[in-house]
Amino acid sequence: MLAWGFGMDGSTGRSVRILGCRVDDVTMAEAVARCDALIASDRPADVITPNAEIVMATRRDDALRQSIERCALSIPDGAGLLLAGRILGTPLREQVAGTDLCVELAALAEKRGYSLFLLGGRAGVAEAAAGRLRAVHPTLRIVGVYSGDASPAGDAAARHRIRAAGPVDILFVAFGAPRQEAWIARNQAELGVRLAIGCGGALDFISGKVARAPRWVRRAGFDWLYRLIRQPWRWRRQRALPLFVVAVLMSAIRRRFASP
Repeated sequence: MLAWGFGMDGSTGRSVRILGCRVDDVTMAEAVARCDALIASDRPADVITPNAEIVMATRRDDALRQSIERCALSIPDGAGLLLAGRILGTPLREQVAGTDLCVELAALAEKRGYSLFLLGGRAGVAEAAAGRLRAVHPTLRIVGVYSGDASPAGDAAARHRIRAAGPVDILFVAFGAPRQEAWIARNQAELGVRLAIGCGGALDFISGKVARAPRWVRRAGFDWLYRLIRQPWRWRRQRALPLFVVAVLMSAIRRRFASP
């Protein structure tokens, strides 16, 4: 299923449905340009980064599914979504990994003078990520870092930190899905933050605390396997991947037999 939507930045864009989950068909360059326009619009907007795990989670988590429906941009984060798009006859042009988008947004922030706040990650991760980003972008304005607490009990403290940092143009929220999306839904309207992005493990990768798969592995679509080998405890989460493949194949078969 294809859809053409009218974006908050005034642009039209193509979206596809992967097992009912909205995914915007954008390239990296288009995603960065969309984010730039959203920040300039001076209205709160958010970016969500679906992968196969998140798509499967939306089938049982109505709040997450609704967050994706409402968000300003839903990027094709996982390589599995590109494969699913081809199988379902709704191809996506490019994988836009959330970590790579965060790196590009940091470069954009330095260029435009946007302020950036890093929220989430384990103790010390946001600080280390900030240091790495500043090393590459010396004039980047990182106005605050805070590991925070993803639960509602931690909302007040996080809001206080972000407000105290002054106007924030871009907020990276690294609590992992679906907690980061729920956090943004609960808090963004009260913060005045122009663009919030739920970025999962991006701060781990940017900080160097967690090794990222080599580029060739990511291009081949096996970054999930690389991470599983290095972090075996993730096997419970990875159980969603074979279920995702089966669900996509079943959906493709149903579509084929439903066609006249």
